[in-house]
Amino acid sequence: MTSIGERLARKEDPRLLRGLGRFGDDQDRPGQLWMRVVRSPLAHGRLVSISKPEGAHVITAEDVPPGVRIPVRLKVQGIDLDDHLQPVLAADEVRYVGEPVAVVLADDPYEAEDLAELVQVDIEELPVTVDTADGTQAAEFELGYGDVEAAFGEAGHVVRIEFEVGRHSAVPLEPRALLADVDPASGALQIFGMTKVPVFNRDVLATMLGIDENLIHVHAMDAGGGFGVRGEFYPEDFLVPWLAWTLRRPVKWVEDRAEHLVAVNHSRQQKHVISAAFDNEGTLLGLKDDVLHDNGAYARTHGIIVPELTLAMLPGPYRVPAFHGRVRVMLTNKTPCGTYRAPGRFEGTSVREQLLDVAADQLGIDRVELRRKNLLTADELPHTRAMSTLGTDVVLDSGDYPGLLDKAMVEADRLGYLSRLESLRAQGHAAGLGVAMFLEKSGLGPQETADVTVSTSGAVRVHSGGTSLGQGIETILAQVTADALDIDPAVVTVINGDTVLQPFGGGSWASRSTVVGGSAVHRAAVAVRERAVRMASRMLEVAEEDLEIKAGMIGVRGAPGSSVSYADVAKACRPGSPYLGPDEPAGLTARRRFEVEHMTYPYGVHVALVDVDTGTGHVEVLRYLVAYEVGRAINPTLVEGQLLGGVAQGVGGALLEEFRYDEAGQPQAVTFMDYLMPTAAEVPRIDVLVAQDAPAPGNPLGVKGAGEGGLTAAGAVIAGAIRDALGLTGSVGRLPMTAERVRGLIEEGT
Repeated sequence: MTSIGERLARKEDPRLLRGLGRFGDDQDRPGQLWMRVVRSPLAHGRLVSISKPEGAHVITAEDVPPGVRIPVRLKVQGIDLDDHLQPVLAADEVRYVGEPVAVVLADDPYEAEDLAELVQVDIEELPVTVDTADGTQAAEFELGYGDVEAAFGEAGHVVRIEFEVGRHSAVPLEPRALLADVDPASGALQIFGMTKVPVFNRDVLATMLGIDENLIHVHAMDAGGGFGVRGEFYPEDFLVPWLAWTLRRPVKWVEDRAEHLVAVNHSRQQKHVISAAFDNEGTLLGLKDDVLHDNGAYARTHGIIVPELTLAMLPGPYRVPAFHGRVRVMLTNKTPCGTYRAPGRFEGTSVREQLLDVAADQLGIDRVELRRKNLLTADELPHTRAMSTLGTDVVLDSGDYPGLLDKAMVEADRLGYLSRLESLRAQGHAAGLGVAMFLEKSGLGPQETADVTVSTSGAVRVHSGGTSLGQGIETILAQVTADALDIDPAVVTVINGDTVLQPFGGGSWASRSTVVGGSAVHRAAVAVRERAVRMASRMLEVAEEDLEIKAGMIGVRGAPGSSVSYADVAKACRPGSPYLGPDEPAGLTARRRFEVEHMTYPYGVHVALVDVDTGTGHVEVLRYLVAYEVGRAINPTLVEGQLLGGVAQGVGGALLEEFRYDEAGQPQAVTFMDYLMPTAAEVPRIDVLVAQDAPAPGNPLGVKGAGEGGLTAAGAVIAGAIRDALGLTGSVGRLPMTAERVRGLIEEGT
């Protein structure tokens, strides 16, 4: 019985489609208080006073423990960011519109909202910084290898562009929600929410509250999308549990959409000055980039990981003999930034691929051929770059980058992309085709832990540290377990993100759920299988090597009637069983850990066909192809779904979504009237080619992450297609390519 590779229907769907999901706002407790956050209406100022409505329960910075600030989860480059951490409530100074300055508690959510509007916050305005270049520098660092100066000195051609990526972020279907309650029997703090890295958040909260981590039980919930912004530690993630712990009453908070757009981590905003050195035949000799990264008002849990990833991943799948990147991380009076699906890679890929398009025109080389010429070949992998990111060395593992590019171009031609381009142009349309290569990373460590247990009924339970953010992890881990045990996935139940059931979980982020979490589950399931065979050999009185497992039955080869089931073995593992040794642990169960030293690197190609209305600047994406190498697809349908969703978000970031601010630091996109997302009308027909030609050598499943590849090159390919449609000689300059900006490019060229 083989489960890996099957298009198994999602195990999550029956409950979700029947309205039986457990989302944050579904949770209620008798006598709960509702929390409402009072947020700063100004971008920068000295906090003079807070006037509380009579009889209202209002909490300010003077009420919370002193010095409580949000810690950095991912520390990089040895840079100390302690001076730039965000307090859970502003005490002396506010630094962005939306910063929490107080919270109000009431018995009813509407009463809490009404009372919050009555809180008067007196702020003495201070100068506001919205231009990244004028901000406060929080960090500066460099990454690179090789002799860049020599490469540029020897170059026959040097190509340089400036490119900006606008500020946008994830807007999941469901905003954040949190409920905290103290169990009167055990005294444990029960928390419903924090879905993404629950164990990390539990440990942070325990430190902040000064209590043992075992007194905190985090229950991960179903989540209406994650995408990097959900489940990080925010001010509310301290305030709600602290109030519940202090008051010994349940406290609940549900974020509304207006809060979400100014409160959760923004992302992306960078300005690049990038150059490439080529010889006269178009061979890439060197690459250098100078990056200005806008991190908003504070350094939150992600610290400066996004700019680090930008530099470390910027050479992509290409043969780059010498590289140098410098980044300056600036603080401005805007919402703080963090990760958003494909962090750093969306930005770097957009910039690098636009540079290659410009270079191809200047060198007089076909843009696909220029890429093919400079891609690392299969014989050159694994390929080590003398850089590190996320605490691991950059070692590109397995793949055939030119091979996938060729497959993608053949598929695009077969599907009619090129013929339709010619037809549109013959009809007078400003149509263009974009092609972009990208390199992803996945499977970040350092570890993941999983438990697999077989009950006496034959049912199997998996306790994983991963969390369900909509990616189908329950289905994937059930398939991995079923494959190892040779059973039906229907009997496997997966429980994710419960800090009591799995106290050592690493969470779901950085496309690690299948690579690291799946490998831990695989190891635990194999351990269960091996123990089951040992026990069965005692029960059947035969040697272990004479046993085989088929469809959940452990039997003697050549003796069909001589077998036992996993349920039988589980019964034999009970205390008091004659088959159980005196010091042998009871239960048919195993806990195993999977550790990784190096990430794995999936890769892919995006091809997009666009039609530009030269009168309005409107861009219609007509067709879109993603070719993606995943090593091994546990469930091809779920891989395809991840790619489709990524493209939809990528279209938004490439054409529509942007957080703008006026000179006073007031956000100009605080509703969906102004923050524009793609609808079904804007998302094109998407074709998917999932390749499984380069299994990852660093994990037992051979898998590479699938969560981000649909988004990584979206900005790059759409920018390239627009550039092709307009016949530009230089760069399109920035993303998103709104109709206004496209129209500006058209006017500049006329």
